[in-house]
Amino acid sequence: MKSFTYTRASDITDAVNEVAADKEAKFIAGGTNLLDLMKIQIERPSHLVDITRLALNTIEETEEGGLRLGALVTNADTAYHEQVERRYPLLSHAILAGATAQLRNMATDGGNLLQRTRCYYFYDTDTPCNKREPGTGCSAIEGYNRDLAILGTSEFCIATHPSDMAVALAALEAKVHVTGKSGERVIPLSEFHRLPGDTPHIETNLKPDEIITAIDLPAKGFADHYTYLKLRDRASYAFALVSVAAALRLEGDTVKEARVALGGVAHKPWRLPEAEALLKDQPATRENFQKVAVAYVMGAKGYGDNTFKIELAKRAIVRALEQARDMEGKL
Repeated sequence: MKSFTYTRASDITDAVNEVAADKEAKFIAGGTNLLDLMKIQIERPSHLVDITRLALNTIEETEEGGLRLGALVTNADTAYHEQVERRYPLLSHAILAGATAQLRNMATDGGNLLQRTRCYYFYDTDTPCNKREPGTGCSAIEGYNRDLAILGTSEFCIATHPSDMAVALAALEAKVHVTGKSGERVIPLSEFHRLPGDTPHIETNLKPDEIITAIDLPAKGFADHYTYLKLRDRASYAFALVSVAAALRLEGDTVKEARVALGGVAHKPWRLPEAEALLKDQPATRENFQKVAVAYVMGAKGYGDNTFKIELAKRAIVRALEQARDMEGKL
């Protein structure tokens, strides 16, 4: 691990100023991803700014009737929060599907969104990787790529985003509050993460000096008809091959609104509102769910080992929508 200096920020302005003053500085909270990457020399910050003492660790009601999750609230505290369990069970289920209890106790909500995308070759420093070293090439495209992306890929990268929480937040249309030297702004979750394009090393639309302060959940939580389906190689402690956050608003057997977000298939949570719109005012039938599934994987590309994910994603979408239809407020 490279040597680094360390300070503890006293407030948000202090934290932002410290990182803005050193382009190689990083914020650190739970550290569940950053410290691992530092140990294997992928992340090499010159300075760490500890933000764990900032007043960003509460969950509060918003004026719009939603909930505001402080960026430093742990994943565990979020998943088991009474209001989250009751009003946003989709989010609670997604968080509990990820990682281990020990990691959820340390990982923060803001940090969860900032996990580096996953790829074997990104973590293998002996192989070329555009994400680690731009311009060196993508070893995964011609290599072993079973777990990697089938949507939104480029010739420069086919890595996937690992977060379960972010998939649920995408379906719920959450918003991310950030603060930097230029002030505060709000980023829709759908615009927070980036597709790889020709700059796969840039994974979010955060500016270098910006810190996440909160995540806003809307008033509508889809607490009656929802599911988080995670398909993986083993029953626990594994990243998703394909995951689906599905939520429905029904009137009788008719779909009035549908939300679907996929994980494990792209560089960011994958959502297509135009595909969801196929269900509006339509019967909640398997046949109609299959139409949505086909639309979601339109343009998907397999790279050999991961081609099976295209069919797996279609089946997972149908299964998740059926589970959401058949569930009524059961956590």
